[in-house]
Amino acid sequence: MALLLDPEKANLDALHFSDSCHPDYIFVGGSTGGNPTEFVRNLKSKICNLQSSIPIILFPGNSSQFTPEADAILYLSLLSGNNPEYLVDQQVKSARAVYESHMDFVPTAYILIDGGIETSTMRVTQTKPLDPNDIDKIIDTCLAAEMMGKKLIYLEAGSGAKNPVKPEIIREVKSRISVPLIVGGGIRTPKAMNDAFSAGADIVVIGNHFESHPETLADFCQIKSDNQSLNRQSSNRQSADERFMRLALAEAQKALAADEIPIGCVIVSQNQIIGRGHNLTETLADVTAHAEIQAITAATQTLGGKYLPDCTLYVTVEPCAMCAGAIGWAQISRIVYGAPDPKRGYHTYAPRAFHPKATVTAGVLELECKSLIQSFFREKR
Repeated sequence: MALLLDPEKANLDALHFSDSCHPDYIFVGGSTGGNPTEFVRNLKSKICNLQSSIPIILFPGNSSQFTPEADAILYLSLLSGNNPEYLVDQQVKSARAVYESHMDFVPTAYILIDGGIETSTMRVTQTKPLDPNDIDKIIDTCLAAEMMGKKLIYLEAGSGAKNPVKPEIIREVKSRISVPLIVGGGIRTPKAMNDAFSAGADIVVIGNHFESHPETLADFCQIKSDNQSLNRQSSNRQSADERFMRLALAEAQKALAADEIPIGCVIVSQNQIIGRGHNLTETLADVTAHAEIQAITAATQTLGGKYLPDCTLYVTVEPCAMCAGAIGWAQISRIVYGAPDPKRGYHTYAPRAFHPKATVTAGVLELECKSLIQSFFREKR
């Protein structure tokens, strides 16, 4: 969570920070002016006694808002507009000062989304925001930003926006970029912040709301703490998923050694492998001898029953329609796969084959899984 403070508007005396109630970052900046140097010095005095260090990061509206007193700067380029002044000219004007300060800088794509009203950013920059209903244009802008070397994407509804950035926009952008995603503008409630986090935002920025309601900071900090706890749980699960997917890759290597299409599978229950398998269609002269079928058969023998509820199946390539049907009949509750199979995968031919309550996680060690099978077919050609 980032707290955005405008040196012209923010009342530092009204904000009360503690070791249990504080943002992760404080952004300092605005669309117009103020005295950022004095403001940052006063802000540092206010937070200096906290046990946790809070980075103060400049979020400048123009080159005059730079101060070497901050810890870092978002080196913003307004990619959603066509005004060269905010695409590159302001950056050129501040470049030498930033360079000589030895301050950390982060090249950031600043992308304004229409928030339902004319914002100060629109007035100052003389640019139009992107239409929130044109998700393709938003995605293309974000992709272009990353390909041009930006290290952060900042989706902004604008200061005082009526409507925050829609969760579906956040979700679609996050699914396509590999750099961190910041979302801000129009976020006035802990629920709105939580919705942005749930959709995939890495950092959520709250600004104007705290100018008029500083007493609500504790409510937002509680949501922040809850999300960080969930993120730790998610990280633990991701680590386990990668570990078991590597074991599925080891099965795929067995198939490769037998000159079979290299797909491997393991089935896990209570953090223990209960079934393993790899592709054996050529060895057994059996078109049904896919890795998933081999692993399901082994797992049912281990448990002594035909159903596998509360089990997770890890497979290196997206299951085909046949295997998806078998996974569904076995009532496996979670499926994790590495590389997608757009030609033969279940998404294309049997999207409802899994048990209705089953969950799917895609893309775990995707590059490794994809590289293995691509190299196999490349040699065959």
